[in-house]
Amino acid sequence: MGNVGTGLKKFLQNKNTVTVLGVVLAIVILYVAYNMRVKSAINPINVPYALQQISPGTQITSDMVGTRAVPPSMLEGDVIRNQGDVIDKYSNEDTLIPKGSLFYTRQVVEKEQLNANIILEYPKGYVLYNLSVNSETTYGNSIYPGNYIDIYLKAVNKYTDDMKAGADADKVMLGKLLSNIKVLAVKDSSGAAVFSNIDENRTPAMVVFAVPEEYYLLLKKAEYMRTFDTTLIPVPTNESLKDEPGELQLSSDALKTWIEDRTAYNET
Repeated sequence: MGNVGTGLKKFLQNKNTVTVLGVVLAIVILYVAYNMRVKSAINPINVPYALQQISPGTQITSDMVGTRAVPPSMLEGDVIRNQGDVIDKYSNEDTLIPKGSLFYTRQVVEKEQLNANIILEYPKGYVLYNLSVNSETTYGNSIYPGNYIDIYLKAVNKYTDDMKAGADADKVMLGKLLSNIKVLAVKDSSGAAVFSNIDENRTPAMVVFAVPEEYYLLLKKAEYMRTFDTTLIPVPTNESLKDEPGELQLSSDALKTWIEDRTAYNET
C-alpha cells in the first residue's frame, strides 16, 4: 500500500500529468454543459394555446384552452407557459386571439383591467361617478381597481350676500364626506385603463366608482361649487383587505348640510 501511495503521489506531482488531467476535466465539464444546454433547447415543454378563436373582452374558460408540446427555442417573446395564467382571465379588449395561437402576456388581462367592465360591476340604483385625479392625488399611481377609497371635501367657508357672516367665514374646511367607495376603474386622459398594460407608463386622469344617486348629486354639487374653491380628495384605505369590507356611507351630515344649504334643489 505504501508503494502505491508513493507512486500515486509522484504521478500527481508530475506537471504534465496535472495538465492532462486539467484538460480532460475541462472537456468533460464543457461536454456535460453543452449537452444540458442542447437538451433544454430541444426537449419540448407543454404550453397553453387557444382551441378556438377568442373575441376581445371574452372570459377565457378551460374549454377554450389546450396544451401542446413546443421546443423552448421557439418560445420567443412574452409567451405564457402556464394554463393557470390564462384560464379565468380575459382577452384584452383590443385583442382577437386566433384559433391555434399561443397566448401572450399582453393579450390576457384581469377582469378589472377591461374598460367596458365597469358598466357591469355596480349595484342597481347606483350611478357612475368620474373623479378627476392625477399622479399626486392617486398617491403616485397607487389607487387600483378593486381598492376602496374615502372622499374628503376641501372648501373655503365663504358666505354669500343672503347669508349672515360668522366667525368661520373665509376659513378652510376639510372633512371626510363619504366612506368605503370601491374603485371600479382608473383611466388616463384618453380613457384607456391605466393598468391594462404594465409596459406603458400611463398617467391617471380619472378614478371611476359608483354611488347611490343621492350621493352622486351631493358629489356633483360639491364639484360645481367653484365659488367656495371646493376640491374632492380621494384617500385610499385598507378596506379591501378585510373579509367583509364596510358599506358605502355618508361620513358627515354637517358637510352634507353645508353643501345643500349653498346649492339649489331641483325636483324632477
